[in-house]
Amino acid sequence: MSRSSFNGGWQYREKSNPFAEMGGAAVPYQDVTLPHDAMIARTRDPELPRGAWTAYYPGGVYEYRKLFDLPEAEAEAGKRVVLEFEGVYRDAVIHVNGDYAGQRPSGYARFLVDASDLVRAGRNEIHVEARNHQDGRWYTGAGIYRDVWLHVLEPVHLAVDGIRVRTPDIEPQLAVVEAEITVVNDSAATRTVEVRTEITDPGGRAVASSSVVVTVLPGEPAVSRLRHYVDRPALWSVDTPQLHTTTVELYDDGRLSESRTARFGIRRLQLDPTWGLRINGETVKLRGACVHHDNGVIGAATIARADERRVEILKRAGFNAIRSSHNPVSTAMLDACDRLGMLVIDEAFDMWTTGKTEFGAALHFVEWWERDLESMIARDFNHPSVVMYSIGNEIPETGTPRGGVWGRRLAEKVRALDDTRFVTNAVNGMLAVLPDVVEMMQPKPKPKLEPTDADLAPAVGEDSPGINTLMSDLGDLMNGIGSSEIVTRKTAESFGVLDVAGMNYLDGRYETDRELFPNRIILGTETFPTRIDRYWDLVERNAHVLGDFTWTGWDYLGEAGIGRVRYPDDEHPGEPLSGPYPWLVAGCGDIDITGWRRPASYYREIVYGLRAEPYIAVQRPSRHGQQVQVGPWAWSDSVASWNWGDFEGRPVVVEVYSDADEVELLVNDRSIGRRPVGPDHRFRTAFDTLYEEGTVTAIAYRDGVETGRFGLRSATGPVLLRAVVDRAVIRADASDLAFVEISLVDGEGHRFVEERPVTVTVTGPGVLQGMGSGNPATEETFTSATHRTYDGQAVAVVRPSGAGRIGVTVTAAGCTPVEVVVDAIEQP
Repeated sequence: MSRSSFNGGWQYREKSNPFAEMGGAAVPYQDVTLPHDAMIARTRDPELPRGAWTAYYPGGVYEYRKLFDLPEAEAEAGKRVVLEFEGVYRDAVIHVNGDYAGQRPSGYARFLVDASDLVRAGRNEIHVEARNHQDGRWYTGAGIYRDVWLHVLEPVHLAVDGIRVRTPDIEPQLAVVEAEITVVNDSAATRTVEVRTEITDPGGRAVASSSVVVTVLPGEPAVSRLRHYVDRPALWSVDTPQLHTTTVELYDDGRLSESRTARFGIRRLQLDPTWGLRINGETVKLRGACVHHDNGVIGAATIARADERRVEILKRAGFNAIRSSHNPVSTAMLDACDRLGMLVIDEAFDMWTTGKTEFGAALHFVEWWERDLESMIARDFNHPSVVMYSIGNEIPETGTPRGGVWGRRLAEKVRALDDTRFVTNAVNGMLAVLPDVVEMMQPKPKPKLEPTDADLAPAVGEDSPGINTLMSDLGDLMNGIGSSEIVTRKTAESFGVLDVAGMNYLDGRYETDRELFPNRIILGTETFPTRIDRYWDLVERNAHVLGDFTWTGWDYLGEAGIGRVRYPDDEHPGEPLSGPYPWLVAGCGDIDITGWRRPASYYREIVYGLRAEPYIAVQRPSRHGQQVQVGPWAWSDSVASWNWGDFEGRPVVVEVYSDADEVELLVNDRSIGRRPVGPDHRFRTAFDTLYEEGTVTAIAYRDGVETGRFGLRSATGPVLLRAVVDRAVIRADASDLAFVEISLVDGEGHRFVEERPVTVTVTGPGVLQGMGSGNPATEETFTSATHRTYDGQAVAVVRPSGAGRIGVTVTAAGCTPVEVVVDAIEQP
């Protein structure tokens, strides 16, 4: 088999009207390299209906085309030519040489298109059409945003997903490795072939091998299972992500006709309410991050290095698991999680039969759900990082009998495809009984001749507050309803079909369900970031609670402003769940869209017990004394900076996070006082003081003994540009990237908190893929070479276009330009 990247040589445009083209009004194509997001370059529209959901980016219809040559030997009779699309958003329709070849409604499903009877020797054209239109609940991106591969297969070949590796028995001295190999015969004659396998350990040493003779009937795939026995296996875990490799060779008439490899991990999964989730016999609590699929300043384009970098940063921040929200994660991210040791809950659907948007995935669910699950699990099977499949997110049907039926169908389908992992479903109790909640909130008539104002107010029962009062704390509302008897009763079947009861914003059930359902194993599949101290205490105290997944670990485009801090002078300050234009991001991530860790990230690290030093975040002094509104997804409006030159001598609030007994705050080595902190005080405290240029230091004490300190220093002198590249050497292919982190600093590296336009110029074999900052509300575009810093920071993303030395020059008014160099090298 020949498998090659099919990402180069494409063109795209917004869909053209063919009748307009006949009249000479053709829309020109633009050259692109896949993966490509057609949406990120669009002009945002402040008047867009539901604009905050998609970050005010409009939808559209896009078409891609590629001309490619197929050698005569590859186009000859009997060979199969298959296109593999890892993701097209969405409603993709594919034509080859003008003829229909295939389609896929889902914007997230990996799918194959067999073009064998459509291609010809010589020049061929592939045409792909994709669209999005009021179907996304967040920024989806558009177009061919994930990798495309070309497979050219012999008449007798390994299936595209024809290598599945499982490890049914694992002991310290010996592991059984079973390779399930599927051989396909597209010829007209019965063929007998030989399959040979070899297992190599993480160091590349051969540790086991096997072979089998297989007779394959025409049109009837043959499955062989080859068992291998590996002595003293190196086990895969979060802390030691050891990967083995299976090499499969197919011999036809004694000739090697195909060779393919697959990586896997040897690890044992166990699950029970006494020990929780165990990997290789050790209990693992999931420190989880929900993540959307976009890559910030480069939009939804799934360029492999961008996903790898996200996993690296999330792991350094203390996470050991991600939940793909709310769609199958990319292959690139799974590969990174395998290599780096990050557990994955891969989620299949955000909708079943009930839609959440006007043109959402529910329109195609009944027809396509089985094929989408089959595709996801065929792709995921060999990835040791995947420990759970989620069949849905906040599915409204889960509180109904029909929802129970659908849940069982999906769960059993998953188990039939892969019985080595566990099945969950992220259930929101309030949404599961929303019709009942709405009915309860309707005004109730009373037998009075003249109704009073109280009679006309919405109510949820006798002496209940109105809906506005209830909605003043969304978290308590969801938890209160979710813990009710009606939710207990109506979700019993949906939870009963699962291995793990995924609960969104339902921490009120964690301990009560231990008594109500002794065999129920719970996972906080989605929770408020501001309450991690409460959640983590529940996780640690309850063996049947596997962990917590915050919304969100990494900030994302769309659902703009759900994590914003609101002040009286804000536009629409009373709207709790969205930000007005030009809001761009959700604003609720521990890590912003550029990869900078926000104060909430360090707080979480302390709560997890992974950081001994205290941490300081300073509330913006320009807002001191103002009334503030924060929702359950919003952290304080604070920055890790002591650089507020315009506010000398004016009041400021300094937040300190620590797991110690108490902390002392020093301003220029002068004590402001000591305050209790630690678990009994939610790991945080705050000091009111006056800003003075210089230093601010927090010292942590336990039993009167210092356990750590952390300080910030004011930036002084002229503003300097600093540019740091994440890697000085990258691969010379379009799947790699260099991230250049840009800061405004003084001579000692202390950061200025200011906005200043910076411009990036790229020379050599590279292009500027995207540039931006963590500013949550800006009209600047990510496709421009100039962008303002936010809190003194920005990032530029450079994509190689060939081998050689890439120069990246950063300039800003009043600053000396700086340059970094990246070497893009060819790899064998």
